[in-house]
Amino acid sequence: MKVAMIGAGYVGLVSGACLADFGHTVVCIDREPDKIASLNAGRMPIYEPGLDALVAENVRQRRLAFSTSMREAVADADAVFIAVGTPSRRGDGFADLSFVFDAAREIAGALSGFTVVVTKSTVPVGTGDEVERIIREANPAVEVSVASNPEFLREGAAIADFKRPDRIVVGTQDARAEAVMREVYRPLYLNQAPILVTDRRTAELTKYAANAFLAAKITFINEVADLCEAVGADVQQVARGIGLDKRIGPKFLHAGPGYGGSCFPKDTLALVKTAQDAGTPLRLVETVVAVNDQRKRAMARKVIKACGGSVRGKTVALLGLTFKPDTDDMRDAPSLAIVAGLQDAGARIVAYDPEGMAHARALMPEVTYAEDAYACAEGADALVIVTEWNAFRALDLDRLRQTMAFGEAAPVLIDLRNIYDPASAARHGFTYRGIGR
Repeated sequence: MKVAMIGAGYVGLVSGACLADFGHTVVCIDREPDKIASLNAGRMPIYEPGLDALVAENVRQRRLAFSTSMREAVADADAVFIAVGTPSRRGDGFADLSFVFDAAREIAGALSGFTVVVTKSTVPVGTGDEVERIIREANPAVEVSVASNPEFLREGAAIADFKRPDRIVVGTQDARAEAVMREVYRPLYLNQAPILVTDRRTAELTKYAANAFLAAKITFINEVADLCEAVGADVQQVARGIGLDKRIGPKFLHAGPGYGGSCFPKDTLALVKTAQDAGTPLRLVETVVAVNDQRKRAMARKVIKACGGSVRGKTVALLGLTFKPDTDDMRDAPSLAIVAGLQDAGARIVAYDPEGMAHARALMPEVTYAEDAYACAEGADALVIVTEWNAFRALDLDRLRQTMAFGEAAPVLIDLRNIYDPASAARHGFTYRGIGR
């Protein structure tokens, strides 16, 4: 099939490359000439494991191309996916749909023959209705069906998620559109990936509901972790104990500094605003949003407490800046609030992240950036593990301790991801503080 992917950001680029790898002919369209020039030169605008090789192979096979011109790609396409950004809108936190609607207007003028226009971007309920209205208003003679096909990609594992999905949700009540979408995903037939076909509004809400539920699981175990610290329990064992219950499951029950990234913060907030506008407020999700925001700042206070109540004039080393490992995404990362809180308290911050420092420098220019974990720890009074990159899981603790600054008191290791055993850290001469332990 011929596919046009509008937007060459995270979702559009990964989806386009994977669809091309299935054997479809895909053109990724983006307004930014520099981004398209970089992609045509083989340079990825994001870090995602395996993406550069996947893109290179499908470009070589001439199944994948990049362009700033929409007209020809859309005119030839069987399906046109809208995969542009929907950031939180300034002022009210609702999803900013301006990029989606701009794309719909451009698409309308380029359509030729029956085409399925698919909203891949995460959009509030009813957005598909407005996309269809815009297209039909701009081109009344057009033969088009607008469908919803939300993405469920985890940064750091996006290619595997696309090729081996838990489910594929398609929102349409048009038989022709359903047939096109089933053909798009036919290569996944052998993987027996279930395709759930619903009406368009149900599909749109499914994505928000899924992200809100996962965010609630993270926030729940984070609050349980605080209780564990207060009463002397171990949150990791609690999480294992409840995660073995098949009704609950073990995923997203890892206590930490709070969720961040491109999806959970903006999607939970957008869902809250949608529900308020509909007169059916989601009190649970409202609380999840509030608790998570408070938790990120509280992590700075946790570090300060572990350092004896003050970090003024001290050097604090941070390992990990991105909101999760295997990505360079700094959006709403807990490290942003942690650094701000520690700097407000008078600390000097040194940081290292395997992939995120280029983006971090623009957001946190007053931080000193190190070339590796050991250089980061050199001369530091405290070491904080913020992101659980694999490279941080087996550090030489003796080497770290020897390079840190300490006198009579042991150097402090604050492990916000619980990747080290407290007893082992103590044996290596650290004062250890974890989460919920």
